Amino acid sequence: MELLMAILIGVLFMVGTYLILTRRLLRIVLGTLLLSHGAHLLLMTTAGLKRGAPPLLGEEAAAYADPLPQALILTSIVISFGVTSFILVLAYRTYKQLGTDDMEQLRRQEDE
Repeated sequence: MELLMAILIGVLFMVGTYLILTRRLLRIVLGTLLLSHGAHLLLMTTAGLKRGAPPLLGEEAAAYADPLPQALILTSIVISFGVTSFILVLAYRTYKQLGTDDMEQLRRQEDE
């Protein structure tokens, strides 16, 4: 299972990096979203994949999962959604203000 997750994380990082290096703003936003999801899966995989064990420690529980990585991932998901929505608003405002989402044209307009 860890090998499959490692391949999936690698694919997410590869596609995210490719999308960030493109010229369109929407693709750059999607690339950052994929990179954040890859980081979430990386955190979850490095913490250890356990099945059937709840993240609660009780008196009757024989096995339990570590709740710290799950709390970190949940916090990271909330932060990444906030950052993604902020970047989307910035991209939309840039498109409405300048009329293009091409990074090369945006750089040329800044130079002029």
